[in-house]
Formats: sequence, structure tokens, C-alpha cells
Amino acid sequence: MNKEDKELIDVRKGEHIDKGSLKKYLLSNLEVEDHNLEILQFGGGHANLTYLIKFGKDEFVLRRPPIGPVAPSSHDMFREHKVQSSLNKLFPLAPNSLIFCDNESIIGAKFHIIERRKGVVIRKEMRPEFEGSRESIRKLSFKMIDIISDLHKINPNDIGLGNFGKPEGFVLRQLNGWEDRWRKSSFTKIEETRFDKLINHLRLNVPVPQAATILHNDYKLDNIMWSKFDATIPVAVFDWDMCTRGDPLMDIGHMLNYWIEESDDENCKKITSMPIKSLMYPSRKEIVNYYSEKTGFNINDIDWYYAFGAFKLAVILQQIFIRFLRGQTTDQRFANFRNRIEALIYRANNVYEF
Repeated sequence: MNKEDKELIDVRKGEHIDKGSLKKYLLSNLEVEDHNLEILQFGGGHANLTYLIKFGKDEFVLRRPPIGPVAPSSHDMFREHKVQSSLNKLFPLAPNSLIFCDNESIIGAKFHIIERRKGVVIRKEMRPEFEGSRESIRKLSFKMIDIISDLHKINPNDIGLGNFGKPEGFVLRQLNGWEDRWRKSSFTKIEETRFDKLINHLRLNVPVPQAATILHNDYKLDNIMWSKFDATIPVAVFDWDMCTRGDPLMDIGHMLNYWIEESDDENCKKITSMPIKSLMYPSRKEIVNYYSEKTGFNINDIDWYYAFGAFKLAVILQQIFIRFLRGQTTDQRFANFRNRIEALIYRANNVYEF
């Protein structure tokens, strides 16, 4: 197979799929001309596993949960399938999900099959045509905010998701839920006093949501695919498994923790997933103000969402890191997550300068 797509790798050790079983299932559910199945893995992402499924010229994407035990209600493939198949109607950047399979005997887990999109994902390196161009990088950055603003302006009722999720009490429930996940996945007392102080402060200052919109819940630069031909045209937004309805500023607080700007210190470089060779991005203040202009939402409480986003991201990384320590994954990208977790807890506390 031609592997010129830099996102593709050979399937990692311990993450292989039963090719025979999957082929039999797919041939009974998909219309393809060539019956010769080839499988590669998309190397990006830290949790759910994503594979390229190819029958000759027909290409699809398979998504499944990570190997080993996962937290209850997380990595929900049916949720992801439902969201993408519904959202695609008015938000075509969400690739359409074609099939959901709840028969875990096929590949050892529930999974869904998604249409294949082709383009470029920006991870640790900026696209060559953007290097040194502040104007181009700023244009890309504000396009990211256009995308999430467009998502938040969709009426969930218009795509059959009016009853999706439980937006009432969403913010407090998120705080409780992520605190519980932290305590269940923690293996060390990292700055325990500062952690408890942060939780108490967040609990005492829970903001009142302005709306209940569709939330991506993991929105960041490397979950967006851009055109190969025009680097500022998006072709897809990925990773919808945590999507729900709730307070739209939760998406912004989460995204801010991946953002990096020229004045940031070394700790910020440990946290971000954005390219850091040339820091020419707009500031967090600029993008938050731009989002407010695009949506009309009040941003007075944005520091709360920023601090909560740092805490939530620390827990997500902690859940991944504990799987690495237990040998449930051998992916060496996770080996340095301890430093990132500590940096996030430090940031969350210092947002308020306790």
C-alpha cells in the first residue's frame, strides 16, 4: 500500500485487528468492488484507536476504544456514531458515520465505520507554507474559531439531537465526574493540597450556562484536517466520542489549554499540542474576544472555564498515563505525560493566583 500519507503507520504491536473476522463483517455491510482487505493505523491521537480500512480504491475509517479497561461512559462508539451521522447533515466537517457494530466478537470491541476524508492534520510541525508567516498562522487560528462558533450556533433540534445529553446541571456534573475520574486513576499525590484547593474554588464559583449547544468536548488544532491545496480550508473535524449538549464555553476553556502564545513559559510548551517552533498565534484574549463576537456569548467567566479545562485535561492525560504504566499500551508517546499533568495542575491553580 502507498503510505505517502504521513498519518498512516503499520498497526502498532498489541493493537492489531482480526482481519478475517472484520472482512467477513464488512463485506456483508458495505458495497465494494475489490474484496482484498488492507489495514493500516492512523498514528495520531492518544486514546481511541483509528484505522484505515481499504478494499482496493474504496477507503473507510474504523474507530474503536483503546485496548484494556476504560472508564465507564468514556470511549463511547455509539455516541460517536450517532453524533457524526446526525451532525453531518448541517455540519459537514463531521465525517459521516456509516455503520455501528455492537458485536464485540468481531474485533474485540464495539466500533464504527466512517467515511474517509483526505487532507493534512497539523500536529508538532507547522505546514511549510506557513513557516514565518504571522498573517497565515493568524488566519488559520481564527478559522479554527469560526469552525467551533458555527458548531455552537447549530440548533440541536434541527439535526435530531434535541434530547441528546443532559444539559441541565451539566457544568457541576462535569466537575464532579472529572474529580471522580482523577481520584480513581491517580497513582501518586501530585500537589494534593493545590489539587484540593482548586476543586474547592471551582465548586464555589460554578458559572451559570448561557445556552445548551452541541459541544465537541475535545476541540483543538490536531482534531482538524485541512485541505492539501489550501491550508486554511478545513475538510474535517475528528474525535466526536465525547460530544454532548451543554455549556458552549466548556469547549473554549478546553481549547485554551492547548493554545500557546509568545509570552508563555516553558511549562506551556509541555502542555500544548500545537507547533512551537514559531509562536505567531493570536493571544488567548484575542481568540476569546473573537469567539464572543461570532457567537454573542458573554465571556466574563472565561477564567473558570480555562481553569476547569486545565484540570480536565490533566485527568484525561492521567487516565492515559496510568494505562501506560500498567503496560496496557506500549506507545512511548505517553512516557512523558507525568510532566504534562503536573504543568496542567500548576496552571489551573495559577489562573486564579491562589
